[in-house]
Amino acid sequence: MKKKIIGAVLMIAMVLVLTLQTNTILKEDNGTVLASTNSTTPKYIFYFIGDGLGTSQRQIAEYYLQETTGDKTRKLTMNIFPHSAINTTHSLDTLITDSAAAGTALATGHKTNNGVIAKDAEGNNLKTLIEGAEEKGMATGLVTTTRITHATPAVFASHNESRGNENDIAADYLDSGIDYIVGGGVRHFLPTNFTDIQTDAFGGKISSKRKDDRNILAEFIKAGYKVRYGLKGAEEFRGETLKKGDKYLNLFTTSHLPYTIDDDNDTQFYVPSLADITDKGIELLSKDEDGFFFMIEGGRIDHACHPNDPSGTIMDTLAFDKAIEEAYKFYEKNPHDTLIVVVGDHETGGLGMGVNTDYFLNLQVLENAKMSIEEFQGSYTGNRETYYRLIEEKFGLTDLTKEEKTIIDKGMDMVDKEIIDPGNAYKYDEAAMAVTHVLSERAGVYWTSYAHTATQIPMSAIGVGAQKYNGFLDNTDIAEITAKIAHIELN
Repeated sequence: MKKKIIGAVLMIAMVLVLTLQTNTILKEDNGTVLASTNSTTPKYIFYFIGDGLGTSQRQIAEYYLQETTGDKTRKLTMNIFPHSAINTTHSLDTLITDSAAAGTALATGHKTNNGVIAKDAEGNNLKTLIEGAEEKGMATGLVTTTRITHATPAVFASHNESRGNENDIAADYLDSGIDYIVGGGVRHFLPTNFTDIQTDAFGGKISSKRKDDRNILAEFIKAGYKVRYGLKGAEEFRGETLKKGDKYLNLFTTSHLPYTIDDDNDTQFYVPSLADITDKGIELLSKDEDGFFFMIEGGRIDHACHPNDPSGTIMDTLAFDKAIEEAYKFYEKNPHDTLIVVVGDHETGGLGMGVNTDYFLNLQVLENAKMSIEEFQGSYTGNRETYYRLIEEKFGLTDLTKEEKTIIDKGMDMVDKEIIDPGNAYKYDEAAMAVTHVLSERAGVYWTSYAHTATQIPMSAIGVGAQKYNGFLDNTDIAEITAKIAHIELN
């Protein structure tokens, strides 16, 4: 009898230990929440995709943060997550992917050819994580700093043989059922020849890219959405209170949202940040008792890397991390029910830290930059003295060396003669390219490409099921692991 009692006590003790382990929230010595294992199925899923976000982009942004704050221990929020992996990004038809194929892999768990939106090579539709989440009754959100019809967001809500068919992709959003849609690209939702007395949220003219008279915004209103757009939409967004059951569409700009560096240095217009957009999405989606799946893209990291813009790259990566911080705050309040996944779709620009044989980085020189390189393009109009004054004003490039002046003069010569370097496939302004390469080299930064690379991508995760992401993975694995954790069915 005594043995039975002891056995029963031991069994109860084991159950209590297991229960405590299951409900444990792991913490560092400083109290930072690292992981929760209360549940095996997350109720709330954040899926962050940094377009063009490779290892170097994450690292240089963190180094810049440490240098400019004077805090050498400062970390990006995405870099404190306890679980991580590295993944390959090749598409079905090439070792260097584009965003459509990479996004399809992350959204569906399947490889496809470059340029294809959530379809396989035979043209069959592939079920996405958002579509699977909706089948479970979860609320869904899709936001980006690019056009909402751009490749990465599109692969979660549309199926098309070409990423270039953005007018068709815009129409597909009507059938997506997504509850919260915010970003740029209103031009694909308006009828041809549309005119508006308001500007977009960054002062641009609102115009249409459609070839028909279809007003997709009006169709969204008819479908029960709260619809906002342009400068007025951005202003209304600030004070908007969203109620349970609301469906919301807000497109602030005609094309992409502005680069963070341009927005930060502009006092005339208000454009919600990705953190603002994420916070508002959490406010709405968390009201659903079935939980949510929320995809958030930092899309302009890639756009800054294409023209080799170090300051633009860093500032948009930091803005992306601030959005992740909003999700992390939610996680801290709901650690037993939340999963946060952070990944890039590919690396862009071949960003390297370290030039030639010089063992240094001097990232503080990038603090002087006040404009993105893309915005700066076209600034040279033939007057070299004026151009050098602009370089000093916008990028802090003073006391140019003879070698630096030679590089910039050569860029202006090429503009004067209408010559484009053969490697400059996107035909960026050669004078602006000379400036960004001088600025990069001063910072100790080097670029190998104006395009994407095949470099492996880091990912990190925290929360329910996050320990499943580990080791050397492929981008398709990330979608499959997420689906398995969340009990979402993919094709």
